[in-house]
Amino acid sequence: MISFEEAETEETVTCLHMTFYHPCQDSKMVFRCLNFHKREQVRADEMAKFGRDSNICRYNLMDTRVSRIQFSLQFYRKLNSSELCFEIKNMSKKTKLTVDQTELGYLNKIDLPCKCIICFGDYQILAEIQEGESMDYFETHLHLAEVPILQERRLPSLQPVPENSISSALFPSQGKSPIEIDENES
Repeated sequence: MISFEEAETEETVTCLHMTFYHPCQDSKMVFRCLNFHKREQVRADEMAKFGRDSNICRYNLMDTRVSRIQFSLQFYRKLNSSELCFEIKNMSKKTKLTVDQTELGYLNKIDLPCKCIICFGDYQILAEIQEGESMDYFETHLHLAEVPILQERRLPSLQPVPENSISSALFPSQGKSPIEIDENES
């Protein structure tokens, strides 16, 4: 038996927590092939693919409106850094993918922020990265949301704002008069 002092140092593992929402989940069971509430290991050199094709994608969405490969996540280490990150790439020719407020067309990719919302069609996915040290693999931990993520997080809607008005959600103080204060007053 190896003594405590001689045992290898435990590495923490980067974990990507993903919370999924679709308005028709109860009736269509679009997430029935996802393994919720259990961490899964993914090798660092594998690309995590999400889509309809079970022969190609590790994470299957059971919906004919989803592309064979909807999007992929690549785990990587930044150049000249120990920082481990994810890159998200839209693999759908028909559906744009939105990461927070950045719209990705086919084959566009960006770094996945530490906490963001991924949207396509009626799908909403909250992605949160829990940092780790291991470069051999990462983990995914999937969750199911009962209510829309955009609604639950009270984020501004991604609805367009008419040109002749300003969204009051962006400026909560709209309609209030400014208060003038003398610089000598404390």
